[in-house]
Amino acid sequence: MGEEKNSKILIEARNLNKSFGSLYTLEDVSLVLAKQQFVSIIGPSGCGKSTLFDIIAGLEKPDSGDVFIDGEKYNGRTGRVSYMHQKDLLFPWNNICANVSLPLRIKGKSKKEAENTARALFSVFGLEGFEKSYPGQLSGGMRQRAALLRTYLFADDIMLLDEPFGSLDAITRHNMQLWLLEIWEKINASVLFITHDIDEAIFLSDRIYLLSKRPAIVKEVFDINIPRPRDNKTITSDVFTRTKEKILNLL
Repeated sequence: MGEEKNSKILIEARNLNKSFGSLYTLEDVSLVLAKQQFVSIIGPSGCGKSTLFDIIAGLEKPDSGDVFIDGEKYNGRTGRVSYMHQKDLLFPWNNICANVSLPLRIKGKSKKEAENTARALFSVFGLEGFEKSYPGQLSGGMRQRAALLRTYLFADDIMLLDEPFGSLDAITRHNMQLWLLEIWEKINASVLFITHDIDEAIFLSDRIYLLSKRPAIVKEVFDINIPRPRDNKTITSDVFTRTKEKILNLL
């Protein structure tokens, strides 16, 4: 996993501006996500991080600027990237297999075909044995695993993850970070990740975009030159501590 100069660019957001009435949200924001890269976006609450994701996903149109995905302009067009929110949004009346296979059903696959495809990935995502369980029977961490599998089945090459571990307790959250890195290495996806947690951003990422308060500008870009694979020793390393100090000084 490296910088975009060594990899194919999958997402390029160029000079995005967005306002909602008198609320000016994004100001000339640009970012790049390369193939098999993990990029995090951090910034103050309410600065426009989720709005940026909505624009990249095609759910909102920018007032000006462009989004290119795989070299093609995608302003206001949905369906190309997968998007996971903080809440798992699993349907409580469906079992986990039916929940995670929903994107394949939407794409026209039969119930049997969709569930067979999803079931083949349950062991990869640590969900084996829970195919017939319902969301209410699972822990928060297990529900997030299911939500991530569902997200992956919508679009397996580019995933937008908006604070997926924000509602978890600290121990579960750290375990999920370790798990996500393990999964990411297996599925070869490219990830854009929103978080308020500086440690989480450094631990997971190849690159971090630090946004200012609203209207958000890109205040600084940090390339995280910490070797992979990463483990618990990473968060106590000198380079980790120095990077965190730099970010804190800019917030």
